[in-house]
Amino acid sequence: MLEAQNISKNYGDLPILKGIDLTISPSEVVCITGASGAGKTTLLQILGTLDAPDSGKIEILGEDIAKLKGKKLANFRNNHLGFVFQFHQLLPEFSALENVIIPALLGGKKKSESIEKAKSILDFLNIAHRLDHKPSELSGGEQQRIAVARALINDPEIIFADEPSGNLDSKNSDELHELFFKLRDEFGQSFVIVTHNMELAKMADRALVMKDGLML
Repeated sequence: MLEAQNISKNYGDLPILKGIDLTISPSEVVCITGASGAGKTTLLQILGTLDAPDSGKIEILGEDIAKLKGKKLANFRNNHLGFVFQFHQLLPEFSALENVIIPALLGGKKKSESIEKAKSILDFLNIAHRLDHKPSELSGGEQQRIAVARALINDPEIIFADEPSGNLDSKNSDELHELFFKLRDEFGQSFVIVTHNMELAKMADRALVMKDGLML
């Protein structure tokens, strides 16, 4: 599914990642933990093709990511990878439904088909009754479910999540964590989750620890 070999990244003279090897299997939930500054988010961004390593190799679904440039890389990311961020990244001027279908429209899908699929996903996530509301009218937990729906709209094989429950209370955090495993069981996606939440890490198929740019 995903294989990363000897991933290194520096910012100026500061080494952030010092040779990371990582393999993600199909339908696997992997949590990456560690102190702030360990390099977790940088690694997640590189694995998700949002940033490039200084050295090393990443293959996702058999594709050598380094060989994909510009529009080809953007299309690959949009079609095969999903993202859930700590701060939701929802566009405030659009409704929940409109936020969800944006990746599908960017991928060239028909609007009518995208809307029907989004409604189905929102129903699965128990948030269909809020599809016409804008982000400012939604609770934190509701906003995060909309963000998850957006990540799912193009049927990605891998979903990357960066502190997805970091801004949620304990009840909404627990519900979101359970949702990830429900989605894995229902749709077969792999999840790579950066988190400080040790309860979530204990639920994962694998919990990895990073320290000072290295995987322990």
